[in-house]
Amino acid sequence: MYNLINLGLDTKKPDEPRNYKSERIGTPYMKAFLILEDGTVFEGTSIGSTKEIISEIVFNTSMTGYLEVLTDPSYAGQAVVMTYPLIGNYGICYEDMESERPWPDGFIVRELSRIPSNFRSEDTIQHFLEKHDIPGISGIDTRALTKILREKGTMNGMITTKVYADYAEPVSRMHSYSVKGVVKATSCKEKHTIRAAEAFAAPIKKVALLDLGAKSNIANSLAARGCEVTVYPCDTPASEILASNPDGIMLSNGPGDPKENVEIIAEIKKLYDSETPIFAICLGHQLMALATGADTFKLKYGHRGGNHPVKDHETGRVYISSQNHGYAVNPESLDAKIAEPAFTNVNDGTNEGLRYIGKNIFTVQYHPEACPGPQDSAYLFDRFIKMMGGNE
Repeated sequence: MYNLINLGLDTKKPDEPRNYKSERIGTPYMKAFLILEDGTVFEGTSIGSTKEIISEIVFNTSMTGYLEVLTDPSYAGQAVVMTYPLIGNYGICYEDMESERPWPDGFIVRELSRIPSNFRSEDTIQHFLEKHDIPGISGIDTRALTKILREKGTMNGMITTKVYADYAEPVSRMHSYSVKGVVKATSCKEKHTIRAAEAFAAPIKKVALLDLGAKSNIANSLAARGCEVTVYPCDTPASEILASNPDGIMLSNGPGDPKENVEIIAEIKKLYDSETPIFAICLGHQLMALATGADTFKLKYGHRGGNHPVKDHETGRVYISSQNHGYAVNPESLDAKIAEPAFTNVNDGTNEGLRYIGKNIFTVQYHPEACPGPQDSAYLFDRFIKMMGGNE
């Protein structure tokens, strides 16, 4: 037996496994189960693929943008719980994808809208998940699930259509799961170039983007400001990037534990030692901190959503930001001669950005390229262009 959190949702004894059932009313859909590594079981309806997966279970509080969530490479190795109760009502608009394919292992929702209403809609979530062989579950109490993850922290889980008489065996397999090798899996395989927007007769600046699992809107945001962006695979040597003489270097977002990327961190240290301006986002921010001697740690349940308040130390202004990360830089590990905190999360006080002393380098933990989501911090791209000597 597995002792579960008493959420006050039923009258079961603490030592009895709790089985949350969906509220299906005479539907013919296949049953599915979400089993957490603490033994909690949610029963719902299968959506998408029917294959069985084990993954890290995380939640996102965004009210819109489920396609951008599904196609964000930072979710590689994870199954995503959407806390907003109705998902899929505006369908799938392929133009809004953040990469060429979805990356989460699984998708978990309260209610799935199977008949979208939107003049831009080209597909349904159900078909999109089936097409990409991603299993999901609907009809479960995502509020109760989120409470468990907030109380106990991010944990592993299984999505399955199989009925287990004994949960000991699947739970044992869950305990041994960890997210590995996801940066290389999500990075591009070959160098390629994205031209500046047509409004510019010639690119105002040339940017090298190190793809650590990049969202497409990072390059698009630079191209919209007149930059020609050359995208490099994550394992590209620093010498090759610097030999191209870029005006600036962008380190992208990406998935997984930053400390796993030992070889990439060593190359980023070489980029730091150059005089080239650098702007880093999310995983790139963490890797730059590690490259310069700071430390990172895993958050209890991470920051994933479109409403996270971030305070700018320089101006005192608070911005609403889009975020997707499970790790953070420990500000106490910073060498004051190398870097200083530039942004702080208003909710929990964690670090959200760094300014590097004597260098044209700044990094942020959140996503200024967020689409959809708050546009408050899009000005950071203008700051980067000004740092490279361009017009703000």
